Amino acid sequence: MVMQRAEETQLWAREQRGGKLAKRILLSWSSGKDSAWALHLLRQSQELDVAGLLTTVNEKFGRVAMHGTRLEVVRAQAAAANLPLWEIPLPWPCANADYEHAMSAACERAFQQGISAIAFGDLFLEDVRRYREDRLSGTGLEPIFPLWGMDTRQLLGEMLDSGLKARIVCVDPSKLNSSFAGKELAEVANDFPLAIDPCGENGEFHTVVHAGPMFRQPLPLENGEVVTRDGFVYADFTLSSAYAPQSSLAS
Repeated sequence: MVMQRAEETQLWAREQRGGKLAKRILLSWSSGKDSAWALHLLRQSQELDVAGLLTTVNEKFGRVAMHGTRLEVVRAQAAAANLPLWEIPLPWPCANADYEHAMSAACERAFQQGISAIAFGDLFLEDVRRYREDRLSGTGLEPIFPLWGMDTRQLLGEMLDSGLKARIVCVDPSKLNSSFAGKELAEVANDFPLAIDPCGENGEFHTVVHAGPMFRQPLPLENGEVVTRDGFVYADFTLSSAYAPQSSLAS
């Protein structure tokens, strides 16, 4: 029954494209620049159809796991990208078993709806890639890594040159000075120490994107407080009261 439903959904997708079937995929969405740039690249492919953004949410605080971005901002990003947001609630504290159970359920739902792959914005961490590949093994979903192996300094330059705008939402103070939290990425990228990966792939920092070629409209963000929590420095951002989405899709 599950396989039949997936095949029926794929048949519908083929009919909508005049007989050509594009692979329907989800994109793992962190709210940051790497997942946003992955979306930009994936949309240039004729073989792939990004059907939604998949994000994990700390249900106690209403924020994206790791980055700490407010859920209202992530929902606004999805609306600006004109894509449905698949929200995966996670408990707090969240054991690894809880995370894997939630993701397993999401993968099953995705397969039932004709999704055939999940894309990730990972750049070069082999252990992270292996973990994702292992978790998707046997689900019927293929892992895709559109940014894999790119030179991160060149990649960051391409992002910023395209008009992508992001602010630093989280800093690991053991790797990068906490004063970078809350700053506009383009304004401080040249100030990073040489030991820091330009894209923060080693966890030095995380970002929240508020404009770029993957969005239909920019998001007006207002800076909030900067706090230290669980060993990380978080900068809070809220949507301006003047924000009005051009379109919104329900998940």
